[in-house]
Amino acid sequence: MLSPVLLMVALLSVLTLTMESDHWTADQQEKFCTWQCLKFTLQWPGSFCLGLKNSSQCRIPPNIQNWTIHGLWPLKAHTCCLCWPIFHSDLKDLDPELSQLWPSLLKTHSSFLFWKDEWIKHGSCAACVEGMNSPSRYFQICLKLRGRFDIDRALEDAGIKPSCNRSYQYDEVKHALAPVIGDDPGVQIQCINDEKGREVLVQVKIPLSQNLTLGCHHEEDQGAEPQPTQLWHTSPGHPCPDNSTVFHFPINHDRPHQPCD
Repeated sequence: MLSPVLLMVALLSVLTLTMESDHWTADQQEKFCTWQCLKFTLQWPGSFCLGLKNSSQCRIPPNIQNWTIHGLWPLKAHTCCLCWPIFHSDLKDLDPELSQLWPSLLKTHSSFLFWKDEWIKHGSCAACVEGMNSPSRYFQICLKLRGRFDIDRALEDAGIKPSCNRSYQYDEVKHALAPVIGDDPGVQIQCINDEKGREVLVQVKIPLSQNLTLGCHHEEDQGAEPQPTQLWHTSPGHPCPDNSTVFHFPINHDRPHQPCD
């Protein structure tokens, strides 16, 4: 049994460690919540596989027919909290919708591994904001944003349909998406070049403020976009050139890396 003196020393040590831990947490939260802007990014499975360095790893699940989520990324923040683990059970109720709208496109990685990677590197940074302060809340927000930015419907309503033969002027695509994603200068409509050098629509990045309103213009966040965090490496998309001709390739489940060859 500890003497009263030793017991007092032990209690003081625990109290000191607790105070230091609380101070560290406050410092970390202040550091990680300096960001003001996010990028909500959607990708087109029909052309995503064109950028894979190892195209044989690509797969598109049979149920995938629409644009899918790539991620929701706070700017100026990356891998904020390795101490906040995520488990598949955390997303049990969201799994059916996430599997449809946020699937892995890599044979060797499950969709949950994709979600886990996004949470660790981006979601844990967003968690300092009320409403995104847990894995389930973060992914719920992402699903709501996907419903809000229905670019499948916007393109279809404008007559822009996936095709291997028909191309569209970039201005047509931009005009079709403007009612949904706005015409903010921070919006990025991205293309990737196929082996024939064609500009192919691949990704849309939508700037948001912390309160998830469209657009964000904090100068300190400009140029601070994190690198993609997918567990597979792709050739980066680039802004579709103005006055260019853009293809919108169809999804090819049998040959996802060669949708039009």
